[in-house]
Amino acid sequence: MKRFILPALVLLLTGFTGNIQGQNATICRLGFTYDISLSANWGKGKPVITDVYPYSSAGQAGLKVHDLIEAIEGVSVSEIPAGEISRLLNPEGKDVVWLTISNLADPAREVYVRKDCKRTDAITEDQLAVAFAMYSLETTSERFFVCPFKTVTADTANFALYKTFAFAPIDENNRRLEESINACIEKEFLEKGLTYAALEPDMLIETFYFYKRNPNYAQTTRTTSARQPSFRYDFTLDRMEKFPFLSYATAETEAEYLLQLGIRLIDKRYRPGRILWECEANEMMSAAFRLENYAQVHIPLMCMQYPYAKYRQNVQFMLSRKAYNYTGINYDINRLEQIMDVDSNSPAHTAGLRMRDVIEKIDNLSMNRTAEEYTAAYKQFITKTMSLRDQETVFTDSNGFRYCMYWDKFKYTQVAEAIQNPGNMAAFSYLYKYTPYINPSGVNTCTFHIRRGREKMDIVVRPSIHTETRVVIK
Repeated sequence: MKRFILPALVLLLTGFTGNIQGQNATICRLGFTYDISLSANWGKGKPVITDVYPYSSAGQAGLKVHDLIEAIEGVSVSEIPAGEISRLLNPEGKDVVWLTISNLADPAREVYVRKDCKRTDAITEDQLAVAFAMYSLETTSERFFVCPFKTVTADTANFALYKTFAFAPIDENNRRLEESINACIEKEFLEKGLTYAALEPDMLIETFYFYKRNPNYAQTTRTTSARQPSFRYDFTLDRMEKFPFLSYATAETEAEYLLQLGIRLIDKRYRPGRILWECEANEMMSAAFRLENYAQVHIPLMCMQYPYAKYRQNVQFMLSRKAYNYTGINYDINRLEQIMDVDSNSPAHTAGLRMRDVIEKIDNLSMNRTAEEYTAAYKQFITKTMSLRDQETVFTDSNGFRYCMYWDKFKYTQVAEAIQNPGNMAAFSYLYKYTPYINPSGVNTCTFHIRRGREKMDIVVRPSIHTETRVVIK
């Protein structure tokens, strides 16, 4: 069985952009990740933002995926060695970083991002929600999936110069299908900051497609790779769905149906007729699937490769979903019952919890345990409760654990009893107390039994639920 090791969560502290600050033993994060772009089409040599974390200062400042950092503290990134950028994003003695950002909608805007600095040995509820995700896979999980997209770009085109688009004439024989496809594409490009312009657009969008039975299909026993279920994120349903798509590594003769969908951007402004960008999906399928439905699910994923194409083929995506109780407590990674800090204006701070308070219990579950004891108990809990899960929902998470399953809806009472068993040391299940399988009562309050010096007290906290869904190209 895959290992779940709580002490390894220290590594999660590097999950945001930031550096450890000297002797203060703190790490400061801005709330985004970036690549140094190697793309001639989009900001070559500049930092391009690849992910923005919800509830972070970067998100609050309005940063978006594919934004380019043009300058840091007024200094152009073209004048900064790539190895120095991470240091300049975390200037010592400053709480706020001044960035100049560009994107498809705006050639330059000033953004001020506040640094979020915490002790290196502090661990947040956001990180603990990932660590204890097996309590509530229904709300919190990280999953990878691959789509067989092939992306081609013009070597010399600067996509920042192309601001408007229109669509090629529709094939009247397939008007309904093409209007549906174009509507999906238009939505994605408008959200990127481009403008629809029927007259004299900078680029013309063409689509191409086919759907047919595979004439070379060999009706034989499929290989293991062909039998594996295929999961992908469906933006229209806001969840992972199972599809009849075969792995890109499967032999084509094992596919009963073949499907292709392509999007092509044609230069109309600077070198008319030149193909600026093209993304083509080629699917092998074990069962029939409507092309219109395929477009609705996959066009948002295909368009994530514009303007910054990270993969030429077989694009890797990660879905991160979280919904957990946020109180604002930061725990000591070495003594998890110790409050390292409390976020200002958070539910815990409002209720009266403070730095250096020692939590003896959360509700009726003891906190006086070592990280090693929590690790052992958590692994034991996972093993013992497998029979309470719905095997029809099995999936593999981003860590490669192949036995992830939701709780069986008819066994919620037994799940709650297992959570309350002191031997399972499930104090951190409070992160999911709003769910019926953790707390059948439905009352989402948490009682923290604390010790402050020689004084003991009970403090009731009403958490807020932090919810996020992120799909990013890995």
